[in-house]
Amino acid sequence: MPGASKNRPIIATSIGEPAGIGPEILAKAWATGEVHKLARPVLIGSQHAMRRGMEIAAVRARLRVIDSLEDLSDTPDVIDIMDSGVLSASDIVPGRDTLAGGIASAAWMQQADDLARSGQAAASVFAPISSGSLKMANKLDAVISINPGESYLFLMSGPLRVMHLTDHMPLRKVCEVISEDLALSALRTLDATMRKWGVAEPHIIVAGLNPHAMGQEETMALEPAVARAKADGIHVEGPMSPDSVFRHCIDGKYDVVLAMYHDQGHIPIKTWGFSGNCVVIIGPPFLNMSVAHGTAYDIVGKGVADPKMILSAMCTAASLGAGKGFIKEGVIKEAVA
Repeated sequence: MPGASKNRPIIATSIGEPAGIGPEILAKAWATGEVHKLARPVLIGSQHAMRRGMEIAAVRARLRVIDSLEDLSDTPDVIDIMDSGVLSASDIVPGRDTLAGGIASAAWMQQADDLARSGQAAASVFAPISSGSLKMANKLDAVISINPGESYLFLMSGPLRVMHLTDHMPLRKVCEVISEDLALSALRTLDATMRKWGVAEPHIIVAGLNPHAMGQEETMALEPAVARAKADGIHVEGPMSPDSVFRHCIDGKYDVVLAMYHDQGHIPIKTWGFSGNCVVIIGPPFLNMSVAHGTAYDIVGKGVADPKMILSAMCTAASLGAGKGFIKEGVIKEAVA
């Protein structure tokens, strides 16, 4: 399989919502040449949207439509894209949600996922999508599904890495859902996933749910889960007071924090370093990555969209997909300086 190369694996990236900044930032990211140092990239989406994005970003590479991964140009001077023709040029309305955009972006994500699932690509990456367009197409639940115990969001920004035990869930329900078995399952999944990525001995710290990690959830669920994970040979500590746990990760004492809910993990990530962070969806039987920002309709076409997050997602996907661990801090910042 083409994607099986451990040196520079194939990374399939869908362009996301065609009316958003996805095509612009992908053009900028591709032009840095950084992705090609780690991978053989290919885009999935509309050639019409990408051509417009390249013009906005003032990227002079040649856009080339290919039918097979065997035809990859493998050079930053040529942007390879697989375009199934699901979206016509007239269907693209910059800065607006549309039914056509939702149908197309869902189809492109599925195509990239299929390439990764089959092993033809080492990872699937998707540029920012629009929940509005996906809802119009009745595709939102099909492409975004995070279920505690089955799938998790893993966010990273430089040295700070956070996996969420729960995601978009009311706090009242979070308290009901947290259990010893759920926490243990998450720790086992996190440890196994990071080892697969190339982190030989992941050091995990569990954030408490309550102030100073002192509450029923800690004593009844988190502490027993940590004890059982340690018995499994997992390097894990906690639960630790959530007001200090993230600083310990930034300082390098731990490789990742297991956070209890959405805002507990997202706030420190976006405060520590919003530009350049990226997201992995853990759970699917393939590496699946994205960015932590939206379609930015307010700046579409202005040429000011920041490509650091999508560049980070693509480069990180390549490194993790090859089992080489996380990319070095500062690489993305220097590439687009």
